[in-house]
Amino acid sequence: MRSILLLLLLGACAVAPPPAPPLAYPPAARERVVRIALGEWADWGRVVTEPGQPAGSTGAESEPANFPRVLAYWRAVPRDEGAIERNRRLYAEALAGAADGAALWREPYWSAAFISFVLAAAGVDRREFPPSAAHADYVDALIRDAAAFPATAPFLPRLPFEAPPRPGDLLCADRGHVPITDWRQRAADGGRFRPMHCDIVVGAGAGVVEVVGGNVRDSVTLTRFPADAAGYLLPRPPGEPAWFALFQSRLGRLPPWSPLS
Repeated sequence: MRSILLLLLLGACAVAPPPAPPLAYPPAARERVVRIALGEWADWGRVVTEPGQPAGSTGAESEPANFPRVLAYWRAVPRDEGAIERNRRLYAEALAGAADGAALWREPYWSAAFISFVLAAAGVDRREFPPSAAHADYVDALIRDAAAFPATAPFLPRLPFEAPPRPGDLLCADRGHVPITDWRQRAADGGRFRPMHCDIVVGAGAGVVEVVGGNVRDSVTLTRFPADAAGYLLPRPPGEPAWFALFQSRLGRLPPWSPLS
């Protein structure tokens, strides 16, 4: 018995091994992220929105024909918060013409599952992008990776107005009542849940930044944000969710695939 207790104590005191360094990905990985995001957007009907437009629902997520699309997003995350079981039942109700079917895929929110699906489908491993049903989980993981491996991390956090977004980057906003505006403030949360939303940058240039995100107007939607002549984002109108991070994608931008950039 004493030997068993000793082994248990030694196991509890053991230090977890450091994470393996991230791998470098070819340019095709970043290109696939953008192409898959745009492909999903096209499958949902190419919905486009801009700041200041009415935020009404398209109702697309509750259409039975879209059931397998959102199901694929949830299958990409390790813990689905009961979403699949609940919505399989609602899908059956929708097919039977029952009123409950109108609530298909309304809960829980699937925007983080969408991002996780796109990165996984592009071939980015869970080591470099941990999939999750919550944006905060992978945001924290990317911040930790950048701190531990600044030279080789595949995503680097920047302030949202620090650099012009490029296709393949992730643009993240805080949706809380008291939002953070700097990714470094996230450390003060101690890993607690914070309502967030992230989009994938699919187009950028003088005057506009285009992003694709899931569960925007209950669809996969392309949003156009205004930028200045150099491509830097302009501030959002009052009352809009506050950007706090631009995660610069270095997929295909690290040695040996290209010089460090």
